[in-house]
Amino acid sequence: MNQTRPAPRLLISAAHKSSGKTTVTVGLAAALAARGLAVQPFKKGPDYIDPLWLSAATGRPCRNLDFHTQPPKAIRQAFELDSRGADLSLIEGNKGLFDGVDLEGANSSAMLAQWLDAPVVLVVDCEGMTRGIAPLLIGYQAFDPTLRIAGVILNKVSGPRHEKKLRDVVAHYTRIPVLGAVHRGPEMRILERHLGLVPANEAEEAAAAIARLAGAVASQVDLDALLALAATAAPVEVFADTVAASPKADLRIGIAQDVAFGFYYPDDMEALRRAGAELVAFDALRDPCLPPDLDGLFIGGGFPETQGEALEANASLRADILARGRAGLPIYAECGGLMFLSRAIVWHGQRREMVGLIPGEAVMHKAPQGRGYVRLRETADFPWPRLEDGPGIIPAHEFHHSRLENIEGSPRFAYRVVRGAGIAEKQDGIMVGNTLANYAHLRSVGANPWAPRFVAFVRKVRQVGRS
Repeated sequence: MNQTRPAPRLLISAAHKSSGKTTVTVGLAAALAARGLAVQPFKKGPDYIDPLWLSAATGRPCRNLDFHTQPPKAIRQAFELDSRGADLSLIEGNKGLFDGVDLEGANSSAMLAQWLDAPVVLVVDCEGMTRGIAPLLIGYQAFDPTLRIAGVILNKVSGPRHEKKLRDVVAHYTRIPVLGAVHRGPEMRILERHLGLVPANEAEEAAAAIARLAGAVASQVDLDALLALAATAAPVEVFADTVAASPKADLRIGIAQDVAFGFYYPDDMEALRRAGAELVAFDALRDPCLPPDLDGLFIGGGFPETQGEALEANASLRADILARGRAGLPIYAECGGLMFLSRAIVWHGQRREMVGLIPGEAVMHKAPQGRGYVRLRETADFPWPRLEDGPGIIPAHEFHHSRLENIEGSPRFAYRVVRGAGIAEKQDGIMVGNTLANYAHLRSVGANPWAPRFVAFVRKVRQVGRS
């Protein structure tokens, strides 16, 4: 574990949220990949949408690095293992460089850069700014002198005169190299809607949008200088490869993968396979029924409300899921999957009939009904195999504008919400038969290996059914 090797890497951050950091990072990733480089993308925090774009831009699964679910050592180990074989590791931070829920910044993008010894490139929103960029950059350097802000990319620049003024100010007052100046224009836009960027799996023009971003960034950012900075990163600690090979699958789990449901962590998928599951994808909008011979079902998050008409129209699949769920098929669903399993989704005054397995309706609201990090504690009703050390606190996250309303009966819940919103009255994880559905998004890392526990539950249900 003490060996070292070169590991070119950069962390892309910003002074504040909505600086255009994601579009610049996607453009950088795509431009570098177009050069023939193997670019391994990472995203700080619990995010699905940005990783979908970064995965599409590079052709490699984007990995999440999250202090809430992973201790620092596990972050370093995951980063090193997932970076193997890459020419460059590109990490997109979240929020502003120093922002986070901890007063001392223990979970900030700056801290992640420190843990990974990654040079920082700061994307600065320069709209309406000229000389004011100097105190901003000087302040960011002075706030944490141990952090290496290796370069700056000027973003949302209004034109050549604006760019020249900004470059002159940065050169006069700071020693931070300007790596590029990205001008405002339609080529630097990605579609947005009520919850932020449209996911890349849902945007039909995603490939064209990524190509536009790559072209704009390649022509306005010094990619050679950026790569040279990445190469100055200190050697990274090399860990033993502790990831076990996936055994021969002994059961089949269906997984909804389409424009409505696409929020899945790559490491969760790998954990399911390592536990012995074959993942069988289906399209909830188009497939008339579930794939054959399924032992379980996993429906992740997404935006089913935007696909409500198509989901409602696929009555045969909804009926098949309802019948299989009532017959005892083990089902696990998160957020958008919970909405799909409910009786209906109500949005903008329109009601769309859904599966009907969960006795409630998912009603969309303008304001978030749950947002941010959550902590859960398993109840006595939790259906999956228990952890050896008992039902401790489980870290997760939620982000939903819907609320499960008009709940019928007295449903059982798998979780008590220690922090967060959940479904209702500080409870999450509604259970119906062998179905478990929650607003919380879990991640199968650290103290919460949910994937092998779910597979073990599926295997137990199948064994009982055969006996």
